[in-house]
Amino acid sequence: MAGMRMTVIGTGYLGATHAACMAELGHEVLGIDVDQAKIDALKAGKVPFFEPGLPEVLERNIANGRLRFTTDYKEAAEFANVHFIGVGTPQQRGSYAADTTYVEAAVDSLAPHLQGDHVIFGKSTVPVGTAQALQERANKLIGDNATLEIAWNPEFLREGYAVNDTITPDRIVLGVRSTNSTESRAEEIAREVYATPLADSTPFIVTDLQTAELVKVSANAFLATKISFINAVSEVCEIVGADVTQLADAIGHDERIGRKFLGAGLGFGGGCLPKDIRAFMARAGELGADQALTFLREVDAINMRRRERVVDLSREILGSLIGRRITVLGAAFKPNSDDVRDSPALAVAGQLNLAGASVRVYDPEAMDNARRVFPTLDYADSLDDALADAELVILATEWDEFRQLDPEHAGQLVESKTLIDARNVLPVPTWHSAGWELHALGRSL
Repeated sequence: MAGMRMTVIGTGYLGATHAACMAELGHEVLGIDVDQAKIDALKAGKVPFFEPGLPEVLERNIANGRLRFTTDYKEAAEFANVHFIGVGTPQQRGSYAADTTYVEAAVDSLAPHLQGDHVIFGKSTVPVGTAQALQERANKLIGDNATLEIAWNPEFLREGYAVNDTITPDRIVLGVRSTNSTESRAEEIAREVYATPLADSTPFIVTDLQTAELVKVSANAFLATKISFINAVSEVCEIVGADVTQLADAIGHDERIGRKFLGAGLGFGGGCLPKDIRAFMARAGELGADQALTFLREVDAINMRRRERVVDLSREILGSLIGRRITVLGAAFKPNSDDVRDSPALAVAGQLNLAGASVRVYDPEAMDNARRVFPTLDYADSLDDALADAELVILATEWDEFRQLDPEHAGQLVESKTLIDARNVLPVPTWHSAGWELHALGRSL
């Protein structure tokens, strides 16, 4: 089957990934962004962020002609009748609510140029009700010789696995304004867009617009709750001397619970979970359903408390933090990413620095982004450089490079063999036998 033509508006993490992967599935794709520098980089085959596998997909599809980029919305309107919106919805300054300015701007920029029949699929994570508001907005902008239907097709990307999650998704959700095929073309078009994964029996769930908008934030709220639950239990484990990792193993065997996302430690961060649960709470308040989601405030509070606990534990180990040499391994919010948005690792490093410690940070991919956020920290050139003369080491992001670190070699570099495993991922007996003093959250080591 021949591929379709489509545009992807926004070429940040979500948009660039979606554009490249749609081309990989055989479609002709035009990526649009107002940022000329970003467009120039992508045209040159350079991904402006770290995502395993994406550079190869990008380069391959630029070379074969299926993927191009532009800043011209008029060109986009003429290129295709199917459009995806993948712009950011950051947290509003001074509020928990999501900022939908960029989504609105995408519709405002595209709609006046349209002729003929068009469908926009929103992929951005938005407050419930946004799609309907955008439809009303678009209806005022399109000319008499055009129609535009807005549908919602939420993304479920995991940073570090985004290429696989786009090409072989575990489910596809589509929200449409009407399930009556005479009123909506979105389902028919979406089935053609995703023909390859649908042929592999990927579940395809068609809902109303509101349900589709709620799916992503509900999923993230559940995952955040699961993480904060085990971290709350880890606080109790620390007091009574229990082992939260063994506890998680034990309850994880219950198929109703499962072991995934029961990793006690420093907690969650990034550009999705913290922002999305806060936006979910804010939107519920606007709708008069704020009591339904008040528990998410405690989920957020437990998560933030984990960062404070690592700083407090460092103080307990070292006494005064002033002038003490501390190495933080990790700056990205999770491994296989260079994303430092709301990163627990970087937050801990920053708090230790503000408390007077001499903090050195190393991360395999996130150093440049970290420097922009915390320019006052000391950034090491290598793992060995980071460990040199450290009085305390904190494993804050569970990169394989850190998990596989040789404790004998590391012990020859540091001044004191003292380490906080803030992710509970190191083989404790191996480190103990090498003479290290280990500390962790929710465990007595």
